[in-house]
Amino acid sequence: MTEGETEAASPRVVLFDFDGVLIRGDSFYLFVRERYRRGPWRYALAVLAAPLLLVLRPFSRRWSLRMLAAIGLLGLGERRYRSTADAYAALLARRPGQFCRDGLQALRRHQLAGDRVIVVTGCEHTLACGILRQLGLDDLEVLASQLRPGWFGMRLRWHNVGPRKVQSLTEHGVTAWQVAYGDSMYDAAMLKQAAEPVLVNGTPALCKKVEKALGRAITRVEWF
Repeated sequence: MTEGETEAASPRVVLFDFDGVLIRGDSFYLFVRERYRRGPWRYALAVLAAPLLLVLRPFSRRWSLRMLAAIGLLGLGERRYRSTADAYAALLARRPGQFCRDGLQALRRHQLAGDRVIVVTGCEHTLACGILRQLGLDDLEVLASQLRPGWFGMRLRWHNVGPRKVQSLTEHGVTAWQVAYGDSMYDAAMLKQAAEPVLVNGTPALCKKVEKALGRAITRVEWF
């Protein structure tokens, strides 16, 4: 069998971002917000940390957000985090209008076509897998952000965003993909290497920005 015949016999690799493509909003943010809602004392800690957050914000908004997330995860060990994330995934899956119907239908069409579908997301792995499982999509490959146990709760170990999505794919043994669906500039590195990059619900301004980063035209879709 020639190299071309081998490639033709292999399933196409199709990548889906998660937040903004399959689910509306930022799923991990929604989870952390729920943690604050269920433990109002976390708001008090956030207020106490406000001076440090204000100092950090001009230099790195990311570190400010990490600190707020850490407060939300305070007191959660690895086992308790898993059970809490799974419970929230079940709650979120029952929320009307939370998911992008067109995105889920597109994903299932790719599965029916025999494509190898991989969800590549900045959401945390346990939470993302729990949500997908609640949607009946428990057979998907998922590359996501990772947490690690800390002294006072779970902490971020790997944030799977931007160029790190491509890095996680490489470490997973995936070096080429035919289609990629994303919704922001954070997905530009992943979209750039796709034969068919697709921008989901992007504004005309964002579409131009992504096309400039990729150096070529992209497909733009409106999903609801």
